[in-house]
Amino acid sequence: MALAGRRDAPEPPDFGILKRLARDQLVYLLEQLPGKKDLFIEADLMSPLDRIANVSILKQHDVDKLYKVETRPAPGASDQFCFLVRPRVRTMRFIADIVNADKMSGRSRKYKIIFSPQKFYACEMVLEEEGVFGDVTCDEWSFYLLPLDEDIISMELPEFFRDYFLEGDHRWINPVARALQLLNSLYGPFGKTYGIGRCAKMSYELWRDLEEESESEGQGRKPEIGHVFLMDRGSVDFGPDVTSSDKSIKVLLNSQDKVFSQIRNEHFSSVFGFLSQKSRNLQAQYDRRRGMDIKQMKDFVSQELKGLKQEHRLLSLHIGACESIMKKKTKQDFQETIKAEHSLLEGFDVRESTSFIEEHIDRQVSPIESLRLMCLLSITENGLIPKDYRSLKTQYLQSYGPEHLLTFHNLKRIGLLTEQSAGETLTAVESKVSKLVTDRAAGKITDAFNSLARKSNFRAISKKLGLIPRLDGEYDLKMPRDMAYVFGGAYVPLSCKIIEQVLERRDWQGLEEVVRLLNGNEFSVSDSAVEDNPAWESQRIVLAVFLGGCTFSEIAALRFLGKERGRSGLGRVGSRQEPGDAAIAACSQAGSVLRNQHRLKPLGKGVARYTALLENGRGQGWECQCCPTARLGHRRAFPTGCKFIFLTTAITNSARMMEAMIEAKA
Repeated sequence: MALAGRRDAPEPPDFGILKRLARDQLVYLLEQLPGKKDLFIEADLMSPLDRIANVSILKQHDVDKLYKVETRPAPGASDQFCFLVRPRVRTMRFIADIVNADKMSGRSRKYKIIFSPQKFYACEMVLEEEGVFGDVTCDEWSFYLLPLDEDIISMELPEFFRDYFLEGDHRWINPVARALQLLNSLYGPFGKTYGIGRCAKMSYELWRDLEEESESEGQGRKPEIGHVFLMDRGSVDFGPDVTSSDKSIKVLLNSQDKVFSQIRNEHFSSVFGFLSQKSRNLQAQYDRRRGMDIKQMKDFVSQELKGLKQEHRLLSLHIGACESIMKKKTKQDFQETIKAEHSLLEGFDVRESTSFIEEHIDRQVSPIESLRLMCLLSITENGLIPKDYRSLKTQYLQSYGPEHLLTFHNLKRIGLLTEQSAGETLTAVESKVSKLVTDRAAGKITDAFNSLARKSNFRAISKKLGLIPRLDGEYDLKMPRDMAYVFGGAYVPLSCKIIEQVLERRDWQGLEEVVRLLNGNEFSVSDSAVEDNPAWESQRIVLAVFLGGCTFSEIAALRFLGKERGRSGLGRVGSRQEPGDAAIAACSQAGSVLRNQHRLKPLGKGVARYTALLENGRGQGWECQCCPTARLGHRRAFPTGCKFIFLTTAITNSARMMEAMIEAKA
């Protein structure tokens, strides 16, 4: 496969300790309620809990029956109730109803509430208002981090995006800071921390305050993570179309699944061919049974057959999933939607794309898909012109119902679907133009007026960072050359490109214009004692923290970046590299090319040692007189390859973000 792992890639830290810590703390909290007890679990804690402590472990610690929160207990229930819940007001009212019902019936029970990840004052106030605060005991299960894979950790807080970015609720900042504090104590100290966004800055500042208040347990030990980047913003249900049965099954997708681990970072166009070859290889291994003698057959059954059956089961599931995706991918609607998305990203045929969105809404294809397209149009054009905004909004409400008025309000508040204020002055011009020319021509002229009146921030950022690759031919998805492969070669995720650029520069220097367009709040803080130690493998480990959610596309893109970094002209995370280094190295295949294309002046002593400097990462250093920012200074030999690990408040995608805006009405 194109993205096979490199031998020299560093090993990620052992995140298994996070599971053990969470399990031990939960067991301790359960044992504080001795004897048999019934456990009520919040719905969105069930899947994380199953990864930490399964039913057998709970049974070992006197848990008798398991209930889902909002399910009433059976008549013969235990005399002790334990509630494992999120800190939510509606859940507190449910618990209060159970306690008050027991009081009215004269039933005496003990009640314990375990909040995860922490307890909020508002919850205690609700319990007090309901008159049950004195009847319950409250505790906290500091379950901040759930390892989903060897390089992915999730806080399992899907509501973070809506609560912080829409409602302005800062209550989840504390869990993020405490999660960083826990990682720092176990795998730190961190060498250098970068960040961008108000939420990222608040989380970092609170984390540092917590570090100052507590004893720094991570100080003095060998660090396992070199760089941290903070940026603002499980399991999969396989349905009947995949399993070829009437029931859905739940499959845990991580690196333990040998088939999934080989295809998870590939573009979908490469997956089916790989699975077909894998199937043929598996059949060939089965066919080896023919012609075996008794001893060979016995060895085959005892050593290989079980593994082959497991691989066959996994392969069948993934082929079924692949076929299900192919059915959707080959539909005309899907292909047209992809074409419209590409046009919006590149700024071509905006009027035609707007017409496609209108048709999409009128045909009632999907309320979520329509919202995604409208938001993409708004982001790439710095808001919709008033005429288009009113028209699309009216058509959407007529197609999907007036209850979505609040959805538009939420999307406007969060900045995903906005109306251009500058465009209001063009209404008179539009009306005069429309009388003189055809509707289509009028639309093009209006677009031209608006492009002059309001320049798109997205276009400026895209051009500055090269988010849309320039293709000389067809993009080779089987042998990708950059992170754009995750979107078929059409687009590099902005978050990943920013991380790449900052790590190359080891700072925000040279990205001032991009930062200004992204509303700033960037920061960069170093721990020189850690950063300057070249012997530590941690300098090649980068922790990317996504506040508000992270997509699998971003994870795949950064995995690609980490594996390709060592063999490209990019600055390596382990090197003492300064701005411009990568630019010179990238265009220099040999010393003669470098000398011919750049006017180099030696820094201090030395002669023309640029070849050794590029090959070994050593030398007195050179300054390029035609590239003011390019400077090859004192630096150590850099290691090849690096490893990204991910911390996210939740695994998400654009559809889930749209759903969060709709659900916010509740």
